[in-house]
Amino acid sequence: MIIAIDGPSGSGKSSVAKAIAKKLNITHLDTGAMYRLLGYKIIKDNLDINNINNINNINNILKELNIDIVGEKFFLDDIDVTKEIRANNVSMMASSVSKIKEVREYMVAMQREISKNKSVILDGRDIGTVVFPDADIKIYLNASASVRANRRYLEDNKLDYNKILEDIIKRDYDDMNREHSPLKKAEDAIEINTDNLSFEEVLNNILELVSDYVCVCNN
Repeated sequence: MIIAIDGPSGSGKSSVAKAIAKKLNITHLDTGAMYRLLGYKIIKDNLDINNINNINNINNILKELNIDIVGEKFFLDDIDVTKEIRANNVSMMASSVSKIKEVREYMVAMQREISKNKSVILDGRDIGTVVFPDADIKIYLNASASVRANRRYLEDNKLDYNKILEDIIKRDYDDMNREHSPLKKAEDAIEINTDNLSFEEVLNNILELVSDYVCVCNN
């Protein structure tokens, strides 16, 4: 069984997918974190983003990319960077590199390989449209930019709310307007707006969809 959860930055995809995976005892793959790992490497190694669009340069970077995912922990060059890749500047860099065709092809191939021969829930921006267009269950998790910014602010009130909101709006625009695999709702996806829903309500809505799917398959 393949469950695809897509949606904009900060909509709660990863948290919900992680909880669903735990409830169902299946694999969870946070595909956005894979782009963040690449973004973090570019920042850490002080690589020139202006030269990264050069095909030879990006292919060399991808060849040297040493990432590993163990449960909910993410490693770059054998170092746990789970916390570091959640930084806002890493998020913006991930958005920049995700526009590059070669990067997306590399990541999609890896995501499909990881998901082979198992039940898995994946969250990202192009799971139901590109990675697994034939996913068994497709969900588009959405929320207004202001609500998403407020959630981020509540996680760390040392950050500036207006800057968070500005970055989210820019990230949305970039993700929805990139040439390759733009963020969009799959035609057959079920949209859940989380503006006025608690985490548990979102969780239960999705679990109900999974239960309905399993019942249909068993009949």
